[in-house]
Amino acid sequence: MNGTEKLKHLSVQDFAQLGLPHLAYVRRVVINDEIRFAIHAADGSTMGMAPDIDVAFAAVRQHDMEPLSVH
Repeated sequence: MNGTEKLKHLSVQDFAQLGLPHLAYVRRVVINDEIRFAIHAADGSTMGMAPDIDVAFAAVRQHDMEPLSVH
């Protein structure tokens, strides 16, 4: 079974854990009429908040993770 086939057979729990220790997602949010950038783990749990995208990406990289922007 190749890598693509293995991904098709992941359980919901295994899929949620995929990339968890390596990836963080950054997305723009508006809180009290101010733009912020939320940082989320691969499973969707909130890890933090930053005042701008550069700070968010730097924080993710500082924790040896790869940041990904979510639009």
